[in-house]
Amino acid sequence: MATQRDYYEILGVERTASGEEIKRSYRRLAMKYHPDRNPGDAEAEAQFKACAEAYEVLNDAERRARYDQYGHAGLRQTPGHDFRSMNVEDIFSMFADIFGGGGGGGMGGRSRGASRGYDLETEVEITLDEVLSGAEREVEFKRLDVCSTCKGTGAKPGSQPVKCTTCDGHGQVQQTGFGGMFRMVTTCPACRGRRTVVADKCADCRGRGRVSLGRKISVKLPAGISDGQIVRITGEGEPPPPEVNPAGEGQRGDLHVVVRVRNHDRFERDGDDIVMVQQIAFAQAALGATIRIRTLDGEHDLVVEPGTQHADVYTISGEGLPNLRSRKRGDLKVLMQLVVPKRLTEAQRRLLADYAKTENIEVNKQSPSLWKKVKDSLGG
Repeated sequence: MATQRDYYEILGVERTASGEEIKRSYRRLAMKYHPDRNPGDAEAEAQFKACAEAYEVLNDAERRARYDQYGHAGLRQTPGHDFRSMNVEDIFSMFADIFGGGGGGGMGGRSRGASRGYDLETEVEITLDEVLSGAEREVEFKRLDVCSTCKGTGAKPGSQPVKCTTCDGHGQVQQTGFGGMFRMVTTCPACRGRRTVVADKCADCRGRGRVSLGRKISVKLPAGISDGQIVRITGEGEPPPPEVNPAGEGQRGDLHVVVRVRNHDRFERDGDDIVMVQQIAFAQAALGATIRIRTLDGEHDLVVEPGTQHADVYTISGEGLPNLRSRKRGDLKVLMQLVVPKRLTEAQRRLLADYAKTENIEVNKQSPSLWKKVKDSLGG
């Protein structure tokens, strides 16, 4: 997964910055990188959107606290806008209040295009066996949808919203800012840009135009998927907000399904390879043996060579997990664990005592670390 930049770095503020310092820095950077001031500059537009994403998080006390403690991973349960796919003017309008409006000097003067709805996020858990074969899960989640009673208007059936008297039905009000240098256009505080207000509210949505509805869909999870990866289901998010489009027409957001892979009792994952520990007796290690190994999807006979040492690694090719793109399977790495018996019969004790008399091993010689040996055997 792509590395995400630190939000404090994007806005150029310290982690201890106050809310006012964050707001002031965002206002400065947004004006600097706004595409109207940088026509045709894709890098400036990307920076403009990155600043908006950072500000949305750091301006929210709860989301900022989660980000400070857990980083980007902590925001998965509180997803926000997907600014990378949003219209630039929609972004500028979202935070118009901190500029004193939708912008000046040509910014914010254009009519807003169709807005995109919020993205949502949920999690599913699968087993390592399902990583091998792929899986399908039914996912249940809640999302805000257009109220079927009022069709998103927020008004009681039989009544209609009335023109907002604060903005005279324009959805915005004008004021001057920055010492009178700019004409500022702000979202109307009374109608929040909808141009109308609801006098007689719909009983089902209480005038909001949106209701929370449960939804269940089936999601296919491809073989080879990793823990933490996301499956994006296009169009399963929320409709555009009511202040932009009461009827919910326009592009819905997406549903992000975060995959969690449950720990296995015998195998650990290492990329496309899987690793397991196999216990062997002293006699098997010294004399060699053929042992039956249980893999993820069957059994395999493994020939243990005479003189096998503790922590030696054997590789069974093609018994790992499929690569998400190529579908080629990785390997099974078998780590040998030499088991020393805790109790011996008298006959075994005598045999080992006789064997010990014939040994010529420098037992106190320093050997390379066990961990280095394991890492070298696993290829790094």
